[in-house]
Amino acid sequence: MKTFSIAIHGGAGTILPALMTPQKELAYRTALNEAIRLGSNILEKGGSSLDAVEAAVVSLEDFPLFNAGKGAVFTHKGTHEMDASIMSGLNLNAGAVSGVSKVKNPISLARLVMEKSGHVYLSGQEAEIFASNNGLPIESDNYFYTDERYKQWQDVKDSDTYQLDHTDKSEQGEKKFGTVGAVALDLHGNLAAATSTGGMTNKKFGRVGDTPIIGAGTYANNHTCAISCTGHGEYFIRAVVAYDISCLMEYKGLSLKQACDFVVKEKLVKMGGEGGLIAIDKIGNIELPFNSDGMYRAWQHSGEAIQTAIYK
Repeated sequence: MKTFSIAIHGGAGTILPALMTPQKELAYRTALNEAIRLGSNILEKGGSSLDAVEAAVVSLEDFPLFNAGKGAVFTHKGTHEMDASIMSGLNLNAGAVSGVSKVKNPISLARLVMEKSGHVYLSGQEAEIFASNNGLPIESDNYFYTDERYKQWQDVKDSDTYQLDHTDKSEQGEKKFGTVGAVALDLHGNLAAATSTGGMTNKKFGRVGDTPIIGAGTYANNHTCAISCTGHGEYFIRAVVAYDISCLMEYKGLSLKQACDFVVKEKLVKMGGEGGLIAIDKIGNIELPFNSDGMYRAWQHSGEAIQTAIYK
Protein backbone atom coordinates (compact mmCIF):
# COMPACT_ATOMS: atom_id res chain seq x y z
CA MET A 1 0.00 0.00 0.00
CA LYS A 2 1.32 3.44 -0.96
CA THR A 3 1.77 5.89 1.90
CA PHE A 4 2.92 9.46 2.43
CA SER A 5 4.78 11.26 5.22
CA ILE A 6 5.40 14.91 5.98
CA ALA A 7 7.22 16.91 8.64
CA ILE A 8 7.71 20.63 9.24
CA HIS A 9 9.72 22.84 11.57
CA GLY A 10 9.53 26.45 12.70
CA GLY A 11 12.97 26.91 14.23
CA ALA A 12 15.02 25.56 17.11
CA GLY A 13 16.89 27.00 20.10
CA THR A 14 16.36 27.90 23.74
CA ILE A 15 12.64 27.27 23.71
CA LEU A 16 11.47 26.48 27.25
CA PRO A 17 8.00 26.20 28.80
CA ALA A 18 8.95 28.84 31.37
CA LEU A 19 9.54 31.36 28.58
CA MET A 20 6.24 30.71 26.81
CA THR A 21 2.78 32.04 27.61
CA PRO A 22 -0.14 29.63 27.08
CA GLN A 23 -1.53 31.99 24.44
CA LYS A 24 1.71 32.10 22.49
CA GLU A 25 2.21 28.34 22.67
CA LEU A 26 -1.32 27.83 21.36
CA ALA A 27 -0.60 30.25 18.49
CA TYR A 28 2.55 28.37 17.53
CA ARG A 29 0.84 24.97 17.69
CA THR A 30 -2.12 26.25 15.67
CA ALA A 31 0.21 27.59 12.98
CA LEU A 32 2.18 24.33 12.83
CA ASN A 33 -1.03 22.32 12.62
CA GLU A 34 -2.42 24.49 9.82
CA ALA A 35 0.80 24.35 7.77
CA ILE A 36 1.16 20.59 7.95
CA ARG A 37 -2.55 20.11 7.25
CA LEU A 38 -2.18 22.04 4.01
CA GLY A 39 0.76 19.84 2.97
CA SER A 40 -0.98 16.63 4.02
CA ASN A 41 -4.12 17.46 2.04
CA ILE A 42 -2.03 17.75 -1.12
CA LEU A 43 -0.26 14.44 -0.47
CA GLU A 44 -3.48 12.63 0.42
CA LYS A 45 -4.97 13.56 -2.95
CA GLY A 46 -1.96 12.22 -4.82
CA GLY A 47 -0.21 15.57 -5.20
CA SER A 48 3.54 15.96 -5.40
CA SER A 49 5.92 16.27 -2.48
CA LEU A 50 7.19 19.51 -4.06
CA ASP A 51 3.71 21.03 -3.96
CA ALA A 52 3.26 19.84 -0.39
CA VAL A 53 6.49 21.29 1.01
CA GLU A 54 5.98 24.58 -0.82
CA ALA A 55 2.43 24.93 0.51
CA ALA A 56 3.50 24.13 4.07
CA VAL A 57 6.36 26.62 3.99
CA VAL A 58 4.20 29.35 2.40
CA SER A 59 1.80 28.92 5.32
CA LEU A 60 4.66 29.31 7.81
CA GLU A 61 6.05 32.32 5.91
CA ASP A 62 2.62 33.98 6.19
CA PHE A 63 2.48 33.50 9.98
CA PRO A 64 4.22 36.48 11.68
CA LEU A 65 5.58 34.65 14.73
CA PHE A 66 8.04 32.72 12.55
CA ASN A 67 11.19 34.38 11.18
CA ALA A 68 10.44 33.89 7.47
CA GLY A 69 8.34 35.94 5.07
CA LYS A 70 5.98 38.15 7.09
CA GLY A 71 7.69 38.66 10.45
CA ALA A 72 11.24 38.30 9.09
CA VAL A 73 13.82 39.96 11.35
CA PHE A 74 15.50 43.31 10.65
CA THR A 75 19.04 43.66 9.34
CA HIS A 76 21.53 46.23 10.67
CA LYS A 77 20.24 48.66 8.01
CA GLY A 78 16.64 48.19 9.12
CA THR A 79 15.71 46.15 6.06
CA HIS A 80 14.72 42.53 5.50
CA GLU A 81 16.94 40.01 3.70
CA MET A 82 15.21 36.67 3.22
CA ASP A 83 16.63 33.37 1.96
CA ALA A 84 14.96 30.15 0.79
CA SER A 85 15.60 26.93 -1.10
CA ILE A 86 13.70 23.91 -2.41
CA MET A 87 14.84 20.58 -3.83
CA SER A 88 13.29 17.63 -5.66
CA GLY A 89 14.51 14.17 -4.71
CA LEU A 90 13.29 12.74 -8.03
CA ASN A 91 15.86 14.46 -10.24
CA LEU A 92 18.00 16.50 -7.81
CA ASN A 93 16.65 19.72 -9.30
CA ALA A 94 16.93 22.63 -6.88
CA GLY A 95 16.25 26.35 -6.60
CA ALA A 96 17.45 28.92 -4.10
CA VAL A 97 17.36 32.65 -3.40
CA SER A 98 19.07 34.94 -0.91
CA GLY A 99 18.89 38.58 0.10
CA VAL A 100 15.38 39.22 -1.20
CA SER A 101 13.43 41.99 0.54
CA LYS A 102 10.08 42.38 -1.18
CA VAL A 103 8.94 38.93 -2.34
CA LYS A 104 5.96 37.86 -0.24
CA ASN A 105 6.88 34.16 -0.30
CA PRO A 106 10.59 33.51 -0.92
CA ILE A 107 9.99 29.74 -1.09
CA SER A 108 7.79 30.22 -4.15
CA LEU A 109 10.56 32.25 -5.75
CA ALA A 110 13.03 29.44 -5.01
CA ARG A 111 10.73 27.02 -6.82
CA LEU A 112 10.40 29.43 -9.72
CA VAL A 113 14.20 29.62 -9.94
CA MET A 114 14.34 25.83 -10.06
CA GLU A 115 11.71 25.48 -12.76
CA LYS A 116 12.07 28.54 -14.98
CA SER A 117 15.43 30.29 -14.62
CA GLY A 118 17.88 27.68 -15.91
CA HIS A 119 19.89 28.29 -12.73
CA VAL A 120 19.95 27.02 -9.14
CA TYR A 121 20.64 30.18 -7.13
CA LEU A 122 19.65 33.84 -7.62
CA SER A 123 20.24 36.69 -5.18
CA GLY A 124 19.23 40.22 -4.29
CA GLN A 125 17.46 42.75 -6.46
CA GLU A 126 17.94 40.79 -9.67
CA ALA A 127 16.13 37.83 -8.08
CA GLU A 128 13.28 40.19 -7.20
CA ILE A 129 13.09 41.39 -10.79
CA PHE A 130 12.87 37.76 -11.88
CA ALA A 131 10.06 37.23 -9.34
CA SER A 132 8.15 40.30 -10.54
CA ASN A 133 8.57 39.35 -14.21
CA ASN A 134 7.03 35.97 -13.42
CA GLY A 135 4.04 37.35 -11.52
CA LEU A 136 4.96 36.51 -7.93
CA PRO A 137 3.38 38.79 -5.28
CA ILE A 138 5.64 41.71 -4.28
CA GLU A 139 5.02 43.52 -1.00
CA SER A 140 6.08 46.82 0.57
CA ASP A 141 8.33 46.98 3.64
CA ASN A 142 5.25 47.51 5.79
CA TYR A 143 3.99 44.01 5.00
CA PHE A 144 7.02 42.39 6.64
CA TYR A 145 7.02 44.69 9.68
CA THR A 146 5.96 43.43 13.11
CA ASP A 147 6.29 45.27 16.43
CA GLU A 148 8.11 42.34 18.03
CA ARG A 149 10.79 42.17 15.33
CA TYR A 150 11.22 45.95 15.37
CA LYS A 151 11.77 45.93 19.14
CA GLN A 152 14.35 43.15 18.82
CA TRP A 153 16.25 45.24 16.29
CA GLN A 154 16.02 48.42 18.39
CA ASP A 155 17.64 46.59 21.31
CA VAL A 156 20.82 45.85 19.36
CA LYS A 157 20.94 48.12 16.30
CA ASP A 158 23.59 50.43 17.79
CA SER A 159 25.90 47.53 18.65
CA ASP A 160 28.11 45.14 16.71
CA THR A 161 26.16 42.13 17.92
CA TYR A 162 23.59 40.10 16.05
CA GLN A 163 20.77 38.00 17.46
CA LEU A 164 19.61 34.53 16.56
CA ASP A 165 15.94 35.28 15.90
CA HIS A 166 15.40 36.93 19.27
CA THR A 167 17.02 37.42 22.64
CA ASP A 168 14.71 39.43 24.82
CA LYS A 169 16.28 40.75 28.03
CA SER A 170 13.02 40.08 29.85
CA GLU A 171 13.19 36.44 28.80
CA GLN A 172 16.59 35.70 30.35
CA GLY A 173 18.34 35.20 27.08
CA GLU A 174 15.92 33.15 25.04
CA LYS A 175 17.65 32.14 21.80
CA LYS A 176 15.83 30.83 18.77
CA PHE A 177 17.13 30.02 15.34
CA GLY A 178 14.42 31.39 13.12
CA THR A 179 13.95 29.19 10.10
CA VAL A 180 10.97 27.28 8.73
CA GLY A 181 11.01 24.17 6.62
CA ALA A 182 9.20 21.09 5.35
CA VAL A 183 10.08 17.63 4.03
CA ALA A 184 7.70 15.15 2.41
CA LEU A 185 7.37 11.77 0.74
CA ASP A 186 4.45 11.54 -1.69
CA LEU A 187 2.36 8.58 -2.84
CA HIS A 188 4.57 8.26 -5.94
CA GLY A 189 7.68 7.68 -3.82
CA ASN A 190 9.21 11.11 -4.47
CA LEU A 191 10.93 13.13 -1.75
CA ALA A 192 11.21 16.92 -1.49
CA ALA A 193 12.57 19.48 0.97
CA ALA A 194 12.07 23.23 1.41
CA THR A 195 13.53 25.80 3.83
CA SER A 196 12.99 29.56 4.35
CA THR A 197 14.37 32.18 6.75
CA GLY A 198 14.68 35.86 7.59
CA GLY A 199 18.21 35.34 8.91
CA MET A 200 19.68 37.05 11.97
CA THR A 201 18.56 40.27 13.65
CA ASN A 202 21.06 43.09 13.03
CA LYS A 203 23.06 41.03 10.51
CA LYS A 204 25.54 42.98 8.38
CA PHE A 205 27.43 42.77 5.10
CA GLY A 206 24.80 40.68 3.32
CA ARG A 207 25.37 37.68 5.58
CA VAL A 208 23.86 34.45 4.24
CA GLY A 209 23.35 31.30 6.33
CA ASP A 210 22.78 27.68 5.41
CA THR A 211 19.12 27.99 4.35
CA PRO A 212 19.66 28.74 0.62
CA ILE A 213 22.73 26.53 0.29
CA ILE A 214 21.85 23.18 -1.25
CA GLY A 215 23.51 20.42 0.76
CA ALA A 216 23.93 22.57 3.86
CA GLY A 217 20.42 23.61 4.90
CA THR A 218 18.33 21.71 2.36
CA TYR A 219 18.73 18.44 0.47
CA ALA A 220 16.53 15.75 -1.11
CA ASN A 221 17.40 12.55 -2.94
CA ASN A 222 14.92 9.75 -3.67
CA HIS A 223 17.63 7.16 -2.97
CA THR A 224 18.14 8.36 0.61
CA CYS A 225 16.24 11.17 2.32
CA ALA A 226 14.91 14.73 2.42
CA ILE A 227 16.33 17.20 4.96
CA SER A 228 15.50 20.74 6.12
CA CYS A 229 17.74 22.32 8.77
CA THR A 230 17.42 25.04 11.38
CA GLY A 231 20.26 26.30 13.52
CA HIS A 232 23.39 28.43 13.65
CA GLY A 233 23.91 28.52 9.89
CA GLU A 234 27.68 28.97 9.88
CA TYR A 235 28.13 25.55 11.51
CA PHE A 236 25.59 23.89 9.23
CA ILE A 237 27.47 25.23 6.20
CA ARG A 238 30.84 24.04 7.49
CA ALA A 239 29.45 20.60 8.32
CA VAL A 240 27.43 20.35 5.06
CA VAL A 241 24.76 18.92 7.32
CA ALA A 242 21.91 18.04 4.96
CA TYR A 243 24.09 16.30 2.37
CA ASP A 244 26.20 14.63 5.06
CA ILE A 245 23.16 12.74 6.33
CA SER A 246 22.34 11.57 2.81
CA CYS A 247 25.96 10.51 2.28
CA LEU A 248 26.07 8.49 5.47
CA MET A 249 22.99 6.62 4.31
CA GLU A 250 24.14 6.15 0.71
CA TYR A 251 27.80 5.26 1.22
CA LYS A 252 27.94 3.82 4.74
CA GLY A 253 24.52 2.18 4.88
CA LEU A 254 23.37 4.00 8.00
CA SER A 255 19.66 4.27 8.76
CA LEU A 256 18.02 7.69 8.77
CA LYS A 257 18.02 7.72 12.57
CA GLN A 258 21.68 6.69 12.83
CA ALA A 259 22.79 9.32 10.33
CA CYS A 260 20.71 12.10 11.91
CA ASP A 261 21.84 11.29 15.44
CA PHE A 262 25.51 11.21 14.43
CA VAL A 263 25.44 14.52 12.58
CA VAL A 264 23.18 16.50 14.94
CA LYS A 265 24.10 15.05 18.33
CA GLU A 266 27.78 14.25 17.81
CA LYS A 267 29.39 16.04 14.86
CA LEU A 268 27.63 19.40 15.31
CA VAL A 269 27.96 19.31 19.09
CA LYS A 270 31.74 18.80 18.85
CA MET A 271 31.96 21.82 16.53
CA GLY A 272 29.81 23.95 18.83
CA GLY A 273 26.90 24.09 16.42
CA GLU A 274 23.39 24.32 17.85
CA GLY A 275 20.10 23.52 16.13
CA GLY A 276 18.19 20.68 14.55
CA LEU A 277 16.53 19.36 11.43
CA ILE A 278 13.62 17.39 10.06
CA ALA A 279 14.18 14.33 7.88
CA ILE A 280 12.23 11.72 5.93
CA ASP A 281 13.70 8.67 4.21
CA LYS A 282 12.53 6.92 1.05
CA ILE A 283 10.16 4.61 2.93
CA GLY A 284 8.57 7.35 5.02
CA ASN A 285 10.45 7.12 8.32
CA ILE A 286 10.57 10.51 10.05
CA GLU A 287 13.32 11.84 12.32
CA LEU A 288 13.30 15.23 14.09
CA PRO A 289 16.62 15.49 15.96
CA PHE A 290 17.87 18.66 17.67
CA ASN A 291 20.61 19.45 20.19
CA SER A 292 18.97 22.62 21.56
CA ASP A 293 16.29 22.96 24.24
CA GLY A 294 13.43 22.87 21.77
CA MET A 295 12.30 22.89 18.16
CA TYR A 296 8.91 23.88 16.79
CA ARG A 297 7.86 20.80 14.83
CA ALA A 298 4.96 18.78 13.46
CA TRP A 299 4.70 15.53 11.54
CA GLN A 300 2.22 13.10 10.07
CA HIS A 301 2.18 9.66 8.45
CA SER A 302 -0.73 8.83 6.15
CA GLY A 303 -3.63 7.37 8.07
CA GLU A 304 -2.40 8.83 11.37
CA ALA A 305 -3.16 12.00 13.31
CA ILE A 306 -1.03 15.14 13.05
CA GLN A 307 1.50 15.46 15.89
CA THR A 308 2.93 18.77 17.09
CA ALA A 309 5.69 19.41 19.63
CA ILE A 310 7.87 22.27 20.86
CA TYR A 311 10.02 21.13 23.77
CA LYS A 312 12.33 18.17 24.36
